Amino acid sequence: MNKVKFELEIPIHASPHMLYQYISSPSNLQEWFADKVNSRGKEYSFIWEGEEEKAELITKKADDRIRFKWLESEDDDSYFEIKIQVDALTKDVSLIVTDFAEEDEVEESKQLWENQIDELRHTIGA
Repeated sequence: MNKVKFELEIPIHASPHMLYQYISSPSNLQEWFADKVNSRGKEYSFIWEGEEEKAELITKKADDRIRFKWLESEDDDSYFEIKIQVDALTKDVSLIVTDFAEEDEVEESKQLWENQIDELRHTIGA
């Protein structure tokens, strides 16, 4: 089955610099994204409830975005990206999450991301 790309835009009240710390460093990622996060060079391992998933860091741009590619999906174009967007007029900050999921799992994946971002908001007090 083919994976479908989806995007979520989630407003968050925090500075882009602080947000970037929480989306890019393994110790901060494990505060809201996964139970445990390790990195060795460009390879990151994310552990949820004892299950390990490995991803390669594809792009990292300070105070802007981070993109990973799951190693198990090497034979497709999927990735997941968390981008910090600041509205030029209002200065409102949002996280733009881009991910891929099987067609019948898109809504479930969106819900999972929303829950994770809620956890991030709680962690940083936003």
